[in-house]
Order: sequence, then C-alpha cells, then structure tokens
Amino acid sequence: MRPWISRSVPWLVPLLLAGCSGSYQPPKLTEKQTSELEQALAGKVAGEKTSCVNHEPQTNLTAISGNVLLYRVSGRLVYRNDLIGSCSGLTRGDTMIIKTWGSQYCRGDMVTSADLTTGMVTGSCALGDFTPYRSPGK
Repeated sequence: MRPWISRSVPWLVPLLLAGCSGSYQPPKLTEKQTSELEQALAGKVAGEKTSCVNHEPQTNLTAISGNVLLYRVSGRLVYRNDLIGSCSGLTRGDTMIIKTWGSQYCRGDMVTSADLTTGMVTGSCALGDFTPYRSPGK
C-alpha cells in the first residue's frame, strides 16, 4: 500500500460512516400517487413484512413513485416495497432494472432506473422489505 493511502484512510472512515448515518426521509407521495396506491391496496389487509419474495414469471412490478413499488402476484396478493433510497427516474417512467441473486427479489437487491432512449442511468436505490397485502379469505 502506498504510504499516503495508509495515512489518509483511517480518518476517512468516520467521515464516510457519518455521511451514511443520517436519517433519510423519502419524499411524500403526490395526490395522484396516493390515489393509485390506495386503489391498488383497497380491500386488502397488510401482513408481516418479509425480506424476500419469489420472482414469479406472470407478476407485475409497478413503480408508484421513486420510493414505492408494488409487486402484484395475483388479484388477491400484492406486495408493497418501500425502496431504500430513491430511484427518481421511476417517476418519469424510466425503465427499472433489478439485479437479483437467484429466483427471489430480496431486501438489498440493487435497483437502477434508466432512460433507454439516451442510455443514461437516472437513479439507483435498493429494495426494502416486502409487505404483503391480501384480500380477506372467503
């Protein structure tokens, strides 16, 4: 290791950790986003959060905002995911790219939003926990 690196790295660690320890407050949903979210979850009951869900081929992953995703498994089951960080490009309709490891979406999987017309990355965030919303059994 170069001498100047070994001297400078120890004092950088606390600064980097301090920058990561701030409390992140996601932007509030707009009226339209709130309405879309309420409509999608209407009549469903929230369950216990889980860190991973199976990636099903016939499912629909929809961005409500740059911070909230809905993962529709069926008409009776929808998962809400509050992203860690913000993929602001999702609110403009940019494409969502999720890097997964295996057959599940899990907390911490990286999400990138990209404008496919320009090829530019417009946001980067991570999946949070998944909260299931189920229609009551009949």
